[in-house]
Amino acid sequence: MAPGGDSLFERRTSVRAFLDRPVGKAEVADLLRLARMAPSGANLQPGRFHVLTGRPLAALSAALTGAEAAGRPHDADYSYFPRPMPAELKALQRAAGFALYAALDIDKRDLDGRRAQFDRNYRFFDAPVGVVVTIRPDMGKGCFMDLGMCLQTFLLAATEAGLGACGIGALANHGRLVHDHLGLGADELVVCGIALGHPDWDHPVNQFRTERLSVVEIATFRGFD
Repeated sequence: MAPGGDSLFERRTSVRAFLDRPVGKAEVADLLRLARMAPSGANLQPGRFHVLTGRPLAALSAALTGAEAAGRPHDADYSYFPRPMPAELKALQRAAGFALYAALDIDKRDLDGRRAQFDRNYRFFDAPVGVVVTIRPDMGKGCFMDLGMCLQTFLLAATEAGLGACGIGALANHGRLVHDHLGLGADELVVCGIALGHPDWDHPVNQFRTERLSVVEIATFRGFD
């Protein structure tokens, strides 16, 4: 049974373990059709989606895990997190990480166990479908925001369809490897990946939920009283 509340928004969660069941091309295409209903400034609809399964997905996963094992330097073409990370944000990042490792019974001092779990990002968490998301390098920050709304719509559509998905920001760590492996053009920058499949709700990794900030912590209200 999926964790969370009754609404679609509460049921959506990052799924990191999947059943050995395929997802068809038509199913993914329908999710992408719905994702494109997201808001888009000037209707530019930034972002492209490269959908892989079977041997192509296995080959990309092997290239990524091989690069990580060989110690290939990370070469992301954009900064996902602030540099340096402010202390209050670092605390949120650590809390989320420790909650994930605790769900998997990985001690926070078990560096090898933590590294092995993180490396599963590069295998798309063994999902039957992996998606590589790109954007034009010359797009502004607003277009990244629009792409983010498109991605969220995709994730919600997957949840509504009874599927599970997880965004994979770590894919950008080897963005140029992914770019070259897929033979992408100069007009595509690798933003992230998505793992997609049928969730294994019995797996411990899918049982935990990260805590969200309260409305009081993120918002101010004026003129209501």
